[in-house]
Amino acid sequence: MAAYDDLRQLIRRHKIEMVDLKFGDLFGRWHHVTLPVGAFDKTTLARGIGIDGSSVAGFKRKEAGDMVVIPDPGTALLDPFWKVPALSLICQVAEADTREWFARDPRIIAQRATAYMRKLGIATESLWLPELEFYVFNQVSYGSEINTSFYLIDSEEADWNTASRDEGQLGHNIPHRGGYHAIPPLDTLYELRAEMARVIEQAGMPVRYHHHEVGGPGQCEIELTRQPLLQSADATMWAKYAVKNVAVRSGRSATFMPKPLYDEAGSGMHFHQNLVRGRRNLFYDRTGPQNLSETALHYIGGLLKHGRALLALTDPSTNSYKRLVPGFEAPTFLFYGVANRSAAIRVPKYANRPSEQRIEFRPPDGTCNVYLAMAAMLMAGLDGIRKGIDPRKLGMGPIEDDVCRLSERKLARILPVPASLHEALQALDKDHHFLTEGGVFPKDFLETWMEQKLEREVNEVRNRPHPYEMTLYYDL
Repeated sequence: MAAYDDLRQLIRRHKIEMVDLKFGDLFGRWHHVTLPVGAFDKTTLARGIGIDGSSVAGFKRKEAGDMVVIPDPGTALLDPFWKVPALSLICQVAEADTREWFARDPRIIAQRATAYMRKLGIATESLWLPELEFYVFNQVSYGSEINTSFYLIDSEEADWNTASRDEGQLGHNIPHRGGYHAIPPLDTLYELRAEMARVIEQAGMPVRYHHHEVGGPGQCEIELTRQPLLQSADATMWAKYAVKNVAVRSGRSATFMPKPLYDEAGSGMHFHQNLVRGRRNLFYDRTGPQNLSETALHYIGGLLKHGRALLALTDPSTNSYKRLVPGFEAPTFLFYGVANRSAAIRVPKYANRPSEQRIEFRPPDGTCNVYLAMAAMLMAGLDGIRKGIDPRKLGMGPIEDDVCRLSERKLARILPVPASLHEALQALDKDHHFLTEGGVFPKDFLETWMEQKLEREVNEVRNRPHPYEMTLYYDL
């Protein structure tokens, strides 16, 4: 068993004492179980370790909760956040009795999407480049009880601190929405981002660059490089893990929440993507419009046509839709354009060489389960290719104007993004057949997803008084 022998060599070389098995739930959170190195043997790779699936949201009922997590040896990494030397492995979830893969495991769904693409003969690989936007805060407090609801956030970079008389206040604060590519001394987080990038790169995941983002109170971006779908999803999960833990280690808090601050820039997770066959980029055609091939245009058509349903998976939080509002760079209408940052799909003007040609889907954010989001986007794009969906004929682009300046006649032809998670879930309920093609997304997954999102999030947020309602209505 070569994979096991390789892991044992790694364990001996780095004097590993713990083997940490990480697995994802339905909604994109990692969980873990840890084995002393003496308890890790060949049967761990073959048969896995038992878990209680009923304690993982969306997995199993209590009366049939036994499951196992089986590590993927190809994901082995040294975990830099442990004092005790630890080896980290990403796992997939399987049934406890048969060891068959659990159909609703997001990582398995991502693999099925790639297998379906290859079965269709459209491409041999899909390549993905995620942009990770997040805020770093110095203080975060929040609570929601029967008689109170509040949150309190602070950032040393925020302009609201310019009037502070604290000894540490030096006046180098970033203006409201003025943080894009800020430089020191305004950018106080460059060393922190450099450490985050270093940790990510040490895990074998190249970083393209990092910089301060628009949001003045600590918004950052780290951009990864293009990789095949599964590797990119694994890398994104690891990068989020690294960002959060490096921040905590420095006494700060990092969040991928799309809109933690009112009237400041929100954080997205834009996904650059393209298809290849061997070494040939199927999205490039030097004779095509904007150097886009027919394959690329039809892929765009699929993303835009299914866009409203897609957002139930790529923007799956109630907070997501506080970001997707006019007045910021976040897209509010489903159209494409070249270098147009108000578009749902941007064709990067600088990526115009045959190997670089790609498209960027801009609505998603960091609350998505990256395995599900990537799989869903791929399935929408493949549906567009199979059906020859041309976004130009649907009036969905190319549009190079700021969406705020479009006439009512033009806007009437373009689908808006959903205004809420509830609206996105309704769209998914009506338009989900493209996801279940080839058995990629199980039908019971979609039922479970919509039920959990409605009960645990939409209804729970809707039923609670909002603090601003006290301002609006208390004295009436």
